[in-house]
Amino acid sequence: MVWLNIVLNRLVWLVPTLLGLLAIVFVLSRVVPIDPARLAAGDNASPEQVAAVRHSLGFDRPLPEQFLRYVAAVARGDFGTSLFTQQPIADDLAARLPATLELTLVAIVLAAAIGIPLGVVCGLRRNSWLDHVLRVVTVSGLAVASFWFAMQLQFLFSMKLAWLPLSGQIEGFPPEHVTGLMIVDALLTGDTEALRSAVRHIVLPAITLALPAAATVVRFTRNGVIGVISSPSVAYQTAMGYPRRLIVWKYVLRMAVTATVTQLGLIFGILLAGAVVVETVFDWPGIGAYAVRSILQSDYNAIMGFTLWAGAIFVAVNLLVDLLQAAIDPRGAR
Repeated sequence: MVWLNIVLNRLVWLVPTLLGLLAIVFVLSRVVPIDPARLAAGDNASPEQVAAVRHSLGFDRPLPEQFLRYVAAVARGDFGTSLFTQQPIADDLAARLPATLELTLVAIVLAAAIGIPLGVVCGLRRNSWLDHVLRVVTVSGLAVASFWFAMQLQFLFSMKLAWLPLSGQIEGFPPEHVTGLMIVDALLTGDTEALRSAVRHIVLPAITLALPAAATVVRFTRNGVIGVISSPSVAYQTAMGYPRRLIVWKYVLRMAVTATVTQLGLIFGILLAGAVVVETVFDWPGIGAYAVRSILQSDYNAIMGFTLWAGAIFVAVNLLVDLLQAAIDPRGAR
């Protein structure tokens, strides 16, 4: 019943959230001083040809009517056609989504694997020299620009040491398509060559993307550990003579990680936003790079389609986070 309430609550907010996103992006796309009809018609098009393109795209209709027509089309699953790829936007995004999901999942695993242990150490050794050093490192991780860090990694590991590829997702032929995730497909099909190439290509962009997320995980885990250690329940267990190691692993870590899991939705949002920059720098064929190209080309329909997809993914991830939190601590979900 608790899980059903969580799902229903998220679904109730899904529609107004996506409508709000769509309205904001729609208005912004129409107030910029660029004529999408002229872009679609080409630089050498005559005024009559531009007017014909504007009419065919519906840009000559009033803005409220354009918005309502677009909302109705989206409700049917039609996000329109890209002005430059001339392909349905839903197909473009669906083809690029697995690459972004693979990169994001690897980055969030790295962030959790690095951030949770460091956060626990910081919380258990509060105000020690190690705590101060790690806090400075985490603040630096949040302050460093992703594109700068990505280029430094490329320069060191790709250009100087030649250990890892400079860009791209895989070298040679990809594995047989099963899920669209290169690493998963290579494992499922037993393609060791593709697996090796996919892992080598994802290392640098995943590390770049995981840096700010790991810093966030460290901060939230540290605060969670400090809060749990200061709680009356831990003081009671200590007074009863329970070993410190047992208290930390059985009680403190579980309760502190609950606070970190709560922030996974926020962390995923950080990763999704960072993927736009990281995918562009590493020429990663995901929806982030697609969004950047759409913005540079003023492909309004593609921009709005990406925004809706990103919003829906964000809501879905927050739903999964709430369900995971309910599984870890059912009392907090009631």
